[in-house]
Amino acid sequence: MLYSTTTPEQKRIALRDMLASGTIQQFPGAFNPLSARLIEEKGFAGVYVSGAVLANDLGLPDIGLTTLTEVATRAGQIARMTNLPTLVDADTGFGEPMNVARSIQELENAGLAGCHIEDQFNPKRCGHLDGKNVVDLETATKRIRAAADARRDPNFLIMARTDIRAMDGIEAATDRARALVDAGADAIFPEAMKDLSEFQAIRDAVDVPILANMTEFGKSDLFTVDELQGVGVNMVIYPVTLLRIAMGAAERTLESIKATGSQEAQVENMLTRARLYDLVDYEAYNHFDTGVFNFHVPGVR
Repeated sequence: MLYSTTTPEQKRIALRDMLASGTIQQFPGAFNPLSARLIEEKGFAGVYVSGAVLANDLGLPDIGLTTLTEVATRAGQIARMTNLPTLVDADTGFGEPMNVARSIQELENAGLAGCHIEDQFNPKRCGHLDGKNVVDLETATKRIRAAADARRDPNFLIMARTDIRAMDGIEAATDRARALVDAGADAIFPEAMKDLSEFQAIRDAVDVPILANMTEFGKSDLFTVDELQGVGVNMVIYPVTLLRIAMGAAERTLESIKATGSQEAQVENMLTRARLYDLVDYEAYNHFDTGVFNFHVPGVR
């Protein structure tokens, strides 16, 4: 009903366990709370909250314009809807090391299972665009040390993302990955890998879990889970997939209404009323306490 039945602490333990399981874990990106429930229902291991999606949902580009409050609030709304662990994109940590420390505690308070913090400058860019810049090694490691020191729940996952491969190549990426782990990172997110051999290079460089970003229209091919597991990847995210497909459907529907004067042609592609009520668990609210409040669930499609 209102919230998940699994506590944030239990979700964090579950995330740690699945990353240690030896089996790759799939985390589709939720673009709103209800999509997180759908991700759980379809049998995925966890939920991812993309910084790009949060920015785009506000009509903003992914260049670091969202605030900690906006990200923590929306990510918390998404996390509360599912019993699955939720990993959130915390961009560059929303400021200097002390800001990074506060960010971690706010995300803990919001019920997240973990987050990743990247080594780009502000204003940042999407990890699969050209023209990125990264901070120096000292600044990057300070962010991760601040994050690791600030957490109160030792199971809250601190993942370090590095974008350095795009500028300086895979050897620089492996060197930075090792340094980030030494600084306290529990896992590594190597952004915009060119091919499977580059994921393998990261795997050989560190002994913590690594993440693969399978975003559409990006620098990496869309590898299968079997291909990624074959080179030692522990987690794969599909960050913007659901937002893109949903907005594509919305655009086509609006065009159809404009062209025909009605939405009739698109009704067959819609989530039915009954399915929507099922997803929001409408009936459970009716049975919560009929002595306090009662209503009828319409038996319509």
